[in-house]
Amino acid sequence: MQDAAAGGSPEERLRAVGLRITAPRVAALTFLDEHPHATADDVAEGLRAGLGAVATQTVYDVLRACSERGLLRRIEPAGSAVRYEVRVGDNHHHLVCRQCAAVVDVDCSVGAAPCLTPSDDHGFVIDEAEVTFWGVCPECQAAQADPNRRTVGDGGGTVEAPAGAITPRAG
Repeated sequence: MQDAAAGGSPEERLRAVGLRITAPRVAALTFLDEHPHATADDVAEGLRAGLGAVATQTVYDVLRACSERGLLRRIEPAGSAVRYEVRVGDNHHHLVCRQCAAVVDVDCSVGAAPCLTPSDDHGFVIDEAEVTFWGVCPECQAAQADPNRRTVGDGGGTVEAPAGAITPRAG
């Protein structure tokens, strides 16, 4: 289930959480609607393509403000840059490719949040479980099967690169 602020236009979402409507905020939410799991660098590039000159600090300020108000979710796969997504409030999980760092959403493992129960809760009231599944995506599997083709993550999927041009990241 999505938070109420997650539906509607970027302007409606910003209003719903009490944030001023600014061009960088609207552009960032619009970009992330179309590019889930983007890094801050990806968002900055997208904002600059649409708005022209945008300071790097402005991008970080927008991402921080929107994350703090629940409009964005920060995900931090080990060994990878922080990524942002607009899918919030539903306790979904992620699949991450060990080779190209592609990230894909997966719904809750079992039932509703927190969807997993530890063997001992140590007195905590648990409301969320954050799970990252690691593996090799179909594109990287295909590249392994064909030594003349390699892939590398570009923040929004994969791109082909000549064999030997990259070294896969170790787990």
